[in-house]
Amino acid sequence: MKSEINIRNTAEVCYIDIDGTIGVPEEWQFDDPSSRVTTYEKFKDMVAKIADIDNRKVVVNIRSTGGDVNDALLIYEALCALDAQITTRCYGYTASAATIIAQAASEGCRQISANALYLIHNSICATEGNAAEMEAKADLLHKTDRRLAEVYAMRSGRKVEEFVALMNENGGDGRWLSPEEVIEAALADEIINDHSTKSADKASVVASVTDRLTALLAKLGLAKEEKTPLPEDRNVLHFEMPTAAQPKLPTPSTILFQEGQRSAAPTQIKSKEDPSINGDTYRSANDCAYAADVRSLSRF
Repeated sequence: MKSEINIRNTAEVCYIDIDGTIGVPEEWQFDDPSSRVTTYEKFKDMVAKIADIDNRKVVVNIRSTGGDVNDALLIYEALCALDAQITTRCYGYTASAATIIAQAASEGCRQISANALYLIHNSICATEGNAAEMEAKADLLHKTDRRLAEVYAMRSGRKVEEFVALMNENGGDGRWLSPEEVIEAALADEIINDHSTKSADKASVVASVTDRLTALLAKLGLAKEEKTPLPEDRNVLHFEMPTAAQPKLPTPSTILFQEGQRSAAPTQIKSKEDPSINGDTYRSANDCAYAADVRSLSRF
């Protein structure tokens, strides 16, 4: 797994991204240097750069399943020595040595993703040699485990024995903890990336911005006039006649509806205008006079 420590400085916050394996695990130290994931020289240079950070706020993003305990302790000490507010954020599988770095945060600033898992366990090493050498290594491992438990206890306010027991579970392999269990064990202070919380926070921010903008517009005399509220029955047509006690004028919607009713009604023809009635067509007085003249003149 590739090991990277990247430092990104902005005007207000310095971001440190710790991805992959921390340092060079002991079993890799005899490999070809060109094939190593990282080198001690490069790692020490990065730790020195961390120690030189002068930003007032530092955010450490941790995406690592661990690595070399000694290197993790070096990063932990470098972060604790900074005169800044340190926030650590754990993502994905955060385990082993990576959990030590996570404890370097300022008070109340240890964060863990809602989708992460967290593992603390007894330290491991690869070694060979005679019985005396094995005993010396075993003694170093016991001291390392005790030191790690003391770091957890110091940052959590809990007893060292609680973390010794947690690290000893499953034959020393520890147990993966959910974000809620990490909070309960006081190894983190806050769960982040909770979508329900984000939605609520977003709504709160929008409401706050809206209120401030409204207040500013009112102060500048640019506030929009409040619209006259629409009647509750704006989408209902009423045809009841107004009473004398409470006269009611027809609404525009009622007038349009009544006009539509009239235009859709069948055409009405008076009986005298209908040629089918009495077998003759109704004629005007002028037509009758003209017809009389025609009959009188036709005699000559």
